[in-house]
Amino acid sequence: MDVLLLGTGAADGWPSPFCRCESCVTMRERGELRTPTSVLVDGRIWIDPGPEAARQALRAGADLVDVDTVLVSHAHSDHLDPAFLLHRSWVSDRPLTVLGPAPAIERCRDWLAPGQTAVALVEVTAGDRLTTPSHDVTVVRAAHEALGEAVLYRVDGIGSLLYACDTGPWAQGALEQIGRERLDLVLLEQTFGARSDLAGERHLDLGGFGASVAALRATGAVDEATRVVAVHLSHHNAPDVEEQLATLGAEAGRDGQRLRARDV
Repeated sequence: MDVLLLGTGAADGWPSPFCRCESCVTMRERGELRTPTSVLVDGRIWIDPGPEAARQALRAGADLVDVDTVLVSHAHSDHLDPAFLLHRSWVSDRPLTVLGPAPAIERCRDWLAPGQTAVALVEVTAGDRLTTPSHDVTVVRAAHEALGEAVLYRVDGIGSLLYACDTGPWAQGALEQIGRERLDLVLLEQTFGARSDLAGERHLDLGGFGASVAALRATGAVDEATRVVAVHLSHHNAPDVEEQLATLGAEAGRDGQRLRARDV
């Protein structure tokens, strides 16, 4: 499984263009720019098509021509910019299925021409299991109110991926939906760093991130060979977040980073 991290930042990215805090200034000086989180799996599955995602792919040396399935986690604008449906229609009539919770799918409808048949919009909810042309997908409950339901995704093919962004501590039933079968790669949000006062119940700070990973380890879904990568990073993290995550057996994702899950 080939996983391309198109973006690894929170809604406003990191650094924020509107901020001169120490974290933002340091990251600007380093030239480490993270844009809103979006992921491309095996060139076929695109997760969270946010407002910068299409250009993110081009900057990473990829395109979206072979994408046949889009997974949307929730309706917030940093995770879904439905204008991609219009832009795609100008050059392609290949079949495409867009899956997401009802509020996200509703946002997509106005971007499709009446009577078009190339794009199928499919509402999903936590607990659903689906098969795409290339992968099996399990829909997982997220602890993140987002104009209605928000979800996470487990994707299985030649390798297994858990995409868990956005979410607070595991929602009721989420670990059961993820299952005990081993994961090769976990992409888990870590928005607020040491700012536990901001994380609340809809996002994770470092403490919540560590507890969430520990819970996956306890089920057996994560083991020592599983690669755990923090995404949805914001300027509430310190510039040394990589070292902080290493103590939890994790790493910080970077825009344009390509990860491999189980070569065969």
